[in-house]
This record gives sequence, structure tokens and C-alpha cells, in this order.
Amino acid sequence: MKVSTRQVDGITILDLSGRITLGEGSVQLRDSVRDLLAKGSKYILLNLADVNYIDSSGIGELVSAYTTVRNQGGELKLLNLTKKVHDLLQITKLYTVFDVKDDEASAIASYTRA
Repeated sequence: MKVSTRQVDGITILDLSGRITLGEGSVQLRDSVRDLLAKGSKYILLNLADVNYIDSSGIGELVSAYTTVRNQGGELKLLNLTKKVHDLLQITKLYTVFDVKDDEASAIASYTRA
């Protein structure tokens, strides 16, 4: 899995590509989110447009990242889900937990910044 980071209007966007699976993919996601929180970034948007596969540990990592960000007073949202990932979140009933957006502009506008 590859992760690239960019900033738009005070929101940190993580562009993820590849597979979020047990091992390297989930570790990269966890480390990226923790690094951002340590640097004071509380508004995180995960762009999953190029993520073609997530296994159960990847789902666990998404939930863990979401919880960690929320506990530190931030917001984590998901952007550009592929059909596979969208279906997976529907099946696991996590689609209602995450704030999922389809386009970057509305996602960025949806953050409640203090």
C-alpha cells in the first residue's frame, strides 16, 4: 500500500492506494494517522479511490483510526470508496459509523472546524 499526504484548507488528506490488509497495509495506515495526530492534525480525510481491497484487519484498522481521531477531538472521514469497499462497509454495517463522501470539495466543506 502507498500513502501520500496533502493539505487542503486545514484538512489533511491521505491518498491511499493498493490493499489495506493484515501486515504492511494496516500498519502503514495506523502509523500515518498516529503521525498526523502527533503533529496536531485533527481533521483527516482518507481518500480510498485507489484502494482495491480491504481485509478484516484493514477494516479493524479503519475503525481503530476513526476511534483514535475521535478520542483526540478530531474528525476522520472517508472519500471516494470503490464499489468493493462500499459494499464491504454496507455488509459490516460500518457505513453508518463512518462519514463517507463522494467528492473532495463537499468532504472538505463538511468538517466542523473550531
